[in-house]
Amino acid sequence: MNSQKQLVIYQAKSGKIEFRGDFDRDTIWGNLKQISELFGRDKSVISRHIKNIFKSEELEQNSVVAKIATTATDGKVYRVDYYNLDMILSIGYRVDSKQATQFRIWATKTLKQHLVQGYTFNKKQIARNYEQFIQAVTDIKALLPENSEVSQQDVLELVNMFASTWFSLDAYDSQNFHTKNVTQQEFVIEAEELQEVLSTFKMELVKKKQATAIFGQEKNRGSVKGIVGNVLQSFGGKDLYPSIEEKAAHLLYFMVKNHPFVDGNKRNGAFAFIWFLQKGRLLRSSFTPKALTALTLLIAEGNRKDKDKMVGLVILLLQK
Repeated sequence: MNSQKQLVIYQAKSGKIEFRGDFDRDTIWGNLKQISELFGRDKSVISRHIKNIFKSEELEQNSVVAKIATTATDGKVYRVDYYNLDMILSIGYRVDSKQATQFRIWATKTLKQHLVQGYTFNKKQIARNYEQFIQAVTDIKALLPENSEVSQQDVLELVNMFASTWFSLDAYDSQNFHTKNVTQQEFVIEAEELQEVLSTFKMELVKKKQATAIFGQEKNRGSVKGIVGNVLQSFGGKDLYPSIEEKAAHLLYFMVKNHPFVDGNKRNGAFAFIWFLQKGRLLRSSFTPKALTALTLLIAEGNRKDKDKMVGLVILLLQK
């Protein structure tokens, strides 16, 4: 684990304790000495609770322990075990439930503040555009119903993709998306070609035991062909979606939202989207696996009445 994590200070009864904030993982790390000071118990007591927690299989050691290089008072560097928030709370509820509750409230607040203040993003960019940043978070969350599966981190992952396009977010606010910088050229795909690559995708997942036989199975024969037809449809000799960006955005939306498959709509939709972008030479480095997952979840969980907004967001991302 990277030792250069941001320090966060907790004011315990025994004084200030410096924990390590690991905001990428939405957690906090502390060593045996710090946990001992936090709950006012001897290190041997804390150590015994840790062993019992592992023995009872309440937590998995590989998930909650990390070795971090730490410089001791003698100037030497040692590899020290650090425990994450889950372990700290588990210990706390065994030795001092009231203090554990107070610490949990503080930790949750600290992690949320970190997300809202945008430390995981370009700090200078956020500082210059703080109001737009907050508005972008609010706007994207407004597309989602209550109790959505899309997490706060997923929302922020999407906003991070807009790091240099704050001006374009005004278009999102007014539902008037700019399409001046899109790729206007003839671009055609065949439904059979898409079905073939999706079949190959399925075989790879089944081989890795990440999918079953029903994955990618059409609910109704010709569903994928119908979606491709919708994306490429024209009227009066002109494409309904004239740019490659518009076609790609609608392909992702229809593949995810129309549920053409018995199983695997989101994964197939995301794969088809990336495949389409590669063919159109529009694949951006900003489309990381995390960002693609967040974008796909946004569409899957979003309200159908906001279809134009969600498609518009994808187009904006492709214009970067």
